[in-house]
Amino acid sequence: MISGAHGTRRSAPAARSRWYERELGWPTAGSDPVELLTGVAFDVIELPAVAGFAMLRRVPRTGPVAVQGAWMRLLVAAGGADELPGLLDWLEWGGVPLDLSAIGAGGRITAPCPVSSWPPPPAAGAPGKRCPQEAAVWLRPPDPEGEVEPTLPRTGFGGDGGAPDLVRLVAAAATECHRARLLRARPLPRQRRAGEG
Repeated sequence: MISGAHGTRRSAPAARSRWYERELGWPTAGSDPVELLTGVAFDVIELPAVAGFAMLRRVPRTGPVAVQGAWMRLLVAAGGADELPGLLDWLEWGGVPLDLSAIGAGGRITAPCPVSSWPPPPAAGAPGKRCPQEAAVWLRPPDPEGEVEPTLPRTGFGGDGGAPDLVRLVAAAATECHRARLLRARPLPRQRRAGEG
């Protein structure tokens, strides 16, 4: 519980919801867990975290990035989810199983812990802990001091220089998803050579 104004008490999820609505202007839903509505201020590209971490080493500029469990979520400009299939086709990844998907209008993601509440205190259950260890967390958080939407990846080669290019982000994500999938694949059995018995 977190103390609110006038000595009232409010839950951590309610405080989280208010933080997103007040600081970033992002609509939320639910209470435990709090969810961020996609398709309004941003869309999400989701990929396996192992591929995402490799991609982040190659791509220095992205929008906000969160991780929850085995999945990484890249925030992109609203409408970006609708562009993903066409971009993958254009980049010649169409039809290749990548574990790369998008969440757009009408979707939801679990709200990562607000930046001020992470990392949690070291002792599990310690007083003041606001986000559990397994919660969604920001790797590259949104900046509540500035407008987030202009910094989100969008299509357009070159753009205005302020936002990362969605095409390059998707190309890097697809490459790392494919690489991770190949590394998980089992080796093919050895074929017998002529004369082996």
